[in-house]
Amino acid sequence: MYRLLIVDDEEIITDGLYEVFNQLMPETLDICKAYSGKEALNWMSRTRIDIVLTDIRMPGMSGMELTKEIQTYWPRCRIIFLTGYSEFDYAYKAIQMPNVRYLLKTEGYAKVIETMQEVMQELNHGIQMNKLAEQSREQKDTLEVLAQGDYFRHFLQDSHCFYVNQEALVQEFDVLNIGLDPEAPVVLALGRLSYPAGTSYTERSRILASSRIIWNSFMAEQSRSIGIVDKHGDIVWFLQTSLRSEEKFNNHFMRYLEGTLELIQEACLASLGLTIGFTISGTSCEWGVVTSQYERLRQLQQLKIGDGISMILMDRSDRFDSSSMKEGYLFSHKAEIMEAHLEAGRAAEFFEDLEEISKSMLFVNGKVQRTIEGYYSIALVLLSYINRMGLHGQLDDIGKLMRLDDHASMKEGFLYLKQIADAIFKFKRKDERDRSSHVIQRICQFIDEHLSEDLSLVRLAEIHYFNPSYLSRFFKQERGINLSEYIDKCRIRKAKELLRDADLKVREVALRVGYEAAHSFTRFFKKSTGMTPQEFRDSLSGGDSY
Repeated sequence: MYRLLIVDDEEIITDGLYEVFNQLMPETLDICKAYSGKEALNWMSRTRIDIVLTDIRMPGMSGMELTKEIQTYWPRCRIIFLTGYSEFDYAYKAIQMPNVRYLLKTEGYAKVIETMQEVMQELNHGIQMNKLAEQSREQKDTLEVLAQGDYFRHFLQDSHCFYVNQEALVQEFDVLNIGLDPEAPVVLALGRLSYPAGTSYTERSRILASSRIIWNSFMAEQSRSIGIVDKHGDIVWFLQTSLRSEEKFNNHFMRYLEGTLELIQEACLASLGLTIGFTISGTSCEWGVVTSQYERLRQLQQLKIGDGISMILMDRSDRFDSSSMKEGYLFSHKAEIMEAHLEAGRAAEFFEDLEEISKSMLFVNGKVQRTIEGYYSIALVLLSYINRMGLHGQLDDIGKLMRLDDHASMKEGFLYLKQIADAIFKFKRKDERDRSSHVIQRICQFIDEHLSEDLSLVRLAEIHYFNPSYLSRFFKQERGINLSEYIDKCRIRKAKELLRDADLKVREVALRVGYEAAHSFTRFFKKSTGMTPQEFRDSLSGGDSY
C-alpha cells in the first residue's frame, strides 16, 4: 500500500481529490490531506509518504519549497504538481526536479487519475528484484562478510565485554572494515523471513542473499548498516545514519527507518513472494548495551499479532529486561533450534525435533548422563520461555520440569516435556487470538468515540503503536473489511442517529462525524444511503423507517 498526500489551500479541491482516490483505490492507497505546506510537513515528519499531489502556488510555503523539504525527508517520494497556472517558468522548474510531474487543474480528474496510475506503476517497478539488483552496491568480499558476521554474533552475546576497551573496539572495527562508528550510538533492527515449509538450507541462503540486496538498495542512500544472521536464523541489522546526512534528517531517522522498512517488505513480497517482519529499536543505544537491546527485540518479536502478514514493531520502551540474557547460550545445537521453533510458534517443527531427540536418547546403553543432559536441555528451553513470558500462572503442573527424579522413567520424562510444550503452544495460539480481539475492540471503540476527530490511518497507528501499513492489513484480516470502510459505516450510523434530532443543523451533524465541509458530508451521505441528509430527515417525519 502506498501513501498519498494531497496538498492544496483550496479546501474544495483537496476534499474532492481525497474522495475520488478514496473511492477508486481504497486497497492500494492510504490517503492523507493537508491544506498548507506547513501541515504537509507535519505529515512528512509523522509517516512515510510515497506520492504528493500538490498545488504550486500556496500561501506561506509554495509547492516548490515544499518539494525541497519532501526530498529531505523521503528522497524516493514522487511529486505531482497540480496547478491552475500554466506559465512556462513554473512548468520548466517542475520538469527539472527529480521524480516530479506537472499537471494543470483544467485537465480534469481523468488525467489526474491516469497520471497517478503511471506513478504507482513506476513505484511498483522500483521494488522489483531485477531493478534492485542493478542498483545495489557490489557485495563485499565473501571472507570479509563472514568475518564481520562471526564478530557480531559474538558481540550480541556479551556486548559489554567488547565495549569495556574502547580503543580495542575501534581497532577491531577498522581491521574488519566495519563501516560503522564504534563511538556513536547504534540502532538495531531484527528481521524474520517467512520461509515456505520444507525450504532447503541452500534455498534459505539464496533468499537471505536476495533480502540483503533489497535491504542495501533501499538503505544505502541514507544510512550505514551491517546485517548478520543470528543463531535463530533471523537477520540482525546494526544501523547508523549516513555520514552525508544533515542534522535535521538525523532527528527524523527513526521515522525514515520505519517507513523504508515498509518498502523493503513490499519488495520482498514482490520479488521473493515472502513476507518479512521487523522489530526495531525505538531509539539508538550505546554499543555496550547492544546485548540487552537485542534480547529486548527478541522478546518483543514474540508478541506478534495477526498471522501471515508483514509486521513492523517498534520498541517504545527505554528499559531492558536482562534477567534472561544468558539463558540459552549453553544449550546444545538441537536445543537452540528448538528454542527458535518455540519462540516463533512453529509447533510441528518443535515436536518433530523433540521426537527425534527422544528416540535418539532413550534406551542408549551406557549413556545415561547424555540422556539426562538431553532432558534438562529441553526442560531449560521450556522453563526459560515460561519465565520470559510470565506463564507460571497460566500453565498447570510445571513443577517437575527441573526434577527428573520425579518421573517414573526417562520415557515418562520426555512425554512430560511434550505435554508442557503442547500446553505452551496452545496458550500462545489463544493468547494471540485474545490480543488480536482486544486490540481490534480498542481501535473500534476509539473510532466510535472520536468520529469528529482525525481518524486517518496514520493517526490511528500512532495512537495504538502500530505501523500504518501493518494496521491496515491487520484490521482487514481480523474484520474482513478495510479500516476506512469501517469508519465510514460508523459515521453513517452516527449521522443517522444525529439527524433524528430536529434541533441539530446538517452542518452540526457533519462536524460531529468528522466533516468540516457540509457539502462533502452531503456527498458522502448520499453516496452511502441514496439520500441527502435533509431527504433522510424528511423521510423520518413521513413515518419511513431507515
